[in-house]
Amino acid sequence: MKKYIISVLIIFTFVQCKNLKSTTRINTGEKFAIAIHGGAGTILRKNMSPEMEAQYKATLEEAIKVGHEILRNGGSSLDAVEKTINIMENSPLFNAGKGAVFTNEGKNELDASIMDGKTLKAGAIAGVTTVKNPINLARAVMEKSEHVMLVREGAEFFAKENGLELVNPAYFYTENRYKSLLKAQEKDRIELDHSGGTSFYDPFIKDNKFGTVGCVALDKNGNLAAGTSTGGMTNKKWGRVGDTPIIGAGTYANNNTCAVSATGWGEFFIRNVVAYDISALMEYKGLSLEKASEEVIQRKLTKLGGDGGIVAMDKDGNISMEFNTAGMYRAFIDTKGKMEIGIYEK
Repeated sequence: MKKYIISVLIIFTFVQCKNLKSTTRINTGEKFAIAIHGGAGTILRKNMSPEMEAQYKATLEEAIKVGHEILRNGGSSLDAVEKTINIMENSPLFNAGKGAVFTNEGKNELDASIMDGKTLKAGAIAGVTTVKNPINLARAVMEKSEHVMLVREGAEFFAKENGLELVNPAYFYTENRYKSLLKAQEKDRIELDHSGGTSFYDPFIKDNKFGTVGCVALDKNGNLAAGTSTGGMTNKKWGRVGDTPIIGAGTYANNNTCAVSATGWGEFFIRNVVAYDISALMEYKGLSLEKASEEVIQRKLTKLGGDGGIVAMDKDGNISMEFNTAGMYRAFIDTKGKMEIGIYEK
């Protein structure tokens, strides 16, 4: 009988210790963080009015606080990414949604993508003209279809079928973006939204502009997500699509490594498979997020002549905001709740 009691006590102690360890794992996994970008380019303090700088910072702060609140309340990284990007899509300050640039035909064609780091599921759309929030449609493609990417009329039909908010294309019109198109057409050449001579028509930044928006997040369950949304390239022709809706180029998320959202000259990000390359360097070479981001953005991308940047987050909530341009609209709230907002290189 005595031996039986001792055995029971040993088993009970073992179970309690095991439960304690499980509780500890859950608690350590409850860290969360979020980071965003609003485009990279030649963004110089001397060309930015105090009023406009304040507007950008206010919108970046509003956006990141929306996502952070979702995470703080136990929401998913996917929800945080989507709702954060919505704020920037609804602002005329950025080349996404409301502030999208014009194509050669005088249209606003929108691209977006989102990826779940837990399942590696992804959704992307390209060339839509009536969907108010493209990132919402990208998520719908991921969750409500067996596909990864839908384009143009097919994507819009899918949006209507699934009850997404549609708007008249006139909703996306902004005066400064239209003036940029007219100047680009005058020069008869394609102008990247965040690189080139049309930008002095933009009243906010003299020699260059801004572009794509994106977000990466880690939730309390340890799941990463990434999303990106853009209006693309000013005066783009022939149905041109950049890196934003291409999984592995403009967006990537994997719980084993990191989540990445990119902004820059899309053709170079596609050729370098930038977002996935950062993850691959971490997975196969054992590089830290910081070292992998630096290697891809400062060396491999620039070697081919590409410019731009990324925001990225690893599975532990470490954040990288790497760019090789004079500035990048960006913000983060880290695992300790510290918030930072930046525009210029320094």
